[in-house]
Amino acid sequence: MELRALEAFWQVVKCGGFTAAADRLRTTQPTVSKLVAQLERDLGQALLQRGTRRVLPTDAGRLVLPHAERMLREAAAIRSGVSDLSRGLRGELRIGVPPLGPQLFVPLMHAFRLRHPGIELRLYEDGSRAIEQAMLEGELELGGLLAPLDDRRYEHLMLIDDRLALLAPARSRWARHASVRLAELADEPLILFLAPYMLNERIVEACRQAGFEPEIAGRSGQIGFIQELVRSGVGVALLPGSELRGLRGGDFAISALVEPQISWRIDLAWLRGAYLSHAARAWLDVVREQRRIGPSALPAG
Repeated sequence: MELRALEAFWQVVKCGGFTAAADRLRTTQPTVSKLVAQLERDLGQALLQRGTRRVLPTDAGRLVLPHAERMLREAAAIRSGVSDLSRGLRGELRIGVPPLGPQLFVPLMHAFRLRHPGIELRLYEDGSRAIEQAMLEGELELGGLLAPLDDRRYEHLMLIDDRLALLAPARSRWARHASVRLAELADEPLILFLAPYMLNERIVEACRQAGFEPEIAGRSGQIGFIQELVRSGVGVALLPGSELRGLRGGDFAISALVEPQISWRIDLAWLRGAYLSHAARAWLDVVREQRRIGPSALPAG
């Protein structure tokens, strides 16, 4: 049975006749008659009493009528939902957010939510390696990854290009240093992120090139906890400078890291050639717009 036939039957009953139904459907009366007759043949029952001044449903017609109305309403909801989805008004978007992501993603999420309130953002919070694996397995469409990236595998937009800085307790000897060389930290216990995070590898490799093996005092996946460990004197940490803005000077000493500088660049990435949902494309539009607006939207390195 066809939806067009159900709609023709429903309109005939609602309008009280074939001619009025044809006007409502913007078609001809013979077309409406043929559609209703086809529905009756499909069901093997007469659905309308045609001998009266006003066309009325038969017993079978009264049984069919609420089902027809429900099916037409559900079909309309499907069409409306698909239309909204195609215009980026509804849906779900899954994004991978790195542990140092709030400064980058909160402004974007705010701008996106204002424009697309019907799209639910589902965040996958983990390190670059786990986010990359989730993207390859199709669990995520977009993710914030530590650059540089393989251009053969990914398309990407830079979100931030920053450098690591030293975060130390306020009463440490580093409070007197505007900058420090990495080799000077050879005797300092370091607080790193959890073992799988790629930023750890970058820090440890830089330490080895500077001539020492770092002493690991602790690990955490939460920047707030790392900052608290530093404040209490457990160790020092190397964190992106943009993540340290706004920290109270009475609690911390912050020094620029030099010789070498360690890059921390995060790109928003997606698999090259992969299908992107309307929600994902809408997110990319917001990112590009915020990048044009400038540093007030995305932190500058």
